[in-house]
Amino acid sequence: MKLADPVTLAIPAFVLLVLAEMIVARIKDRTRYEPRDTLTSLALGTGSTVAGVLSGGAVFALATWVSQFRLFDLSYAWYWFVLAFVLDDFAYYLFHRSAHRVRWFWASHVIHHSSQHYNLSTALRQTWTGFFSLAFLFRLPLFLIGFPPAMVFFVAGLNLIYQFWIHTEAIGRMPRWFEAVMNTPSHHRVHHATNPRYLDRNYAGVFIVWDRWLGTFEPERDDDKPRYGIVKNLGSFNIVWAATHEWVGIAKDVWQAPGWKARLNYMIRPPGWSHDGSRDTSETIKARWEAARHEGGQAWKKPISSSSDADRAGAPSQAA
Repeated sequence: MKLADPVTLAIPAFVLLVLAEMIVARIKDRTRYEPRDTLTSLALGTGSTVAGVLSGGAVFALATWVSQFRLFDLSYAWYWFVLAFVLDDFAYYLFHRSAHRVRWFWASHVIHHSSQHYNLSTALRQTWTGFFSLAFLFRLPLFLIGFPPAMVFFVAGLNLIYQFWIHTEAIGRMPRWFEAVMNTPSHHRVHHATNPRYLDRNYAGVFIVWDRWLGTFEPERDDDKPRYGIVKNLGSFNIVWAATHEWVGIAKDVWQAPGWKARLNYMIRPPGWSHDGSRDTSETIKARWEAARHEGGQAWKKPISSSSDADRAGAPSQAA
């Protein structure tokens, strides 16, 4: 059965919604968009689309090959689509969590977090190297169960479309019942934040219940406004560097590492890990922050975001 690519069909809506948010930002808060940052996101999104086209055939061929070992022969009935959507979202959660905890996967995923702004254009800032990092492995169990490859790729596209709208500051909080079950702009702002409280939290794609269930949920707080980017921001709008800088970092660390164990750990341990403990991981950042809180110190007094008034001098120039 041939199914349309929902992401391709949604592209005109993505463009219109980005333009609409730009208009709203120009009226309410011009700092939400920065022209060079937005162009970088769009260019990275275009590169990701090209990379997906180039690698898509190989991924589909692999999925078809794995499917011959399936446990069940599942049809294209609507209820299998529903179940596939839910299970694919759980597979996405596992991938996403690994993409923040395993440096090899992070090298591809970091591109999505590299913007210091949070708007709908950020949703389009996607990886160029997902095939190289083997991110598709997390969906292989669905093919082994018996879901047809075309169905899995279709629901994965729906998942990606859902995640587009949650990349915004224009929406505050949704109704409590919705926030309890679904991923929302509020939940996903936490995920993109570099505040110690928010690091490595809210990995959900569509259903926030996975985070609540597995202990990785953190609510957004009004007294700890998210600031965006990565712990060590790029300081550049170079799209090639944005797409490859972590791979370059891995290569350098592996080359200079003292022994094979350290070389392996530079690839599979969390981002920031070092053989001599000289760098910060999310755990060490959180530990210092917690210690400062318990001691009554001034916890992490960095300005709240790169687009806030307080941080304007140190951030890229803002949209006019």
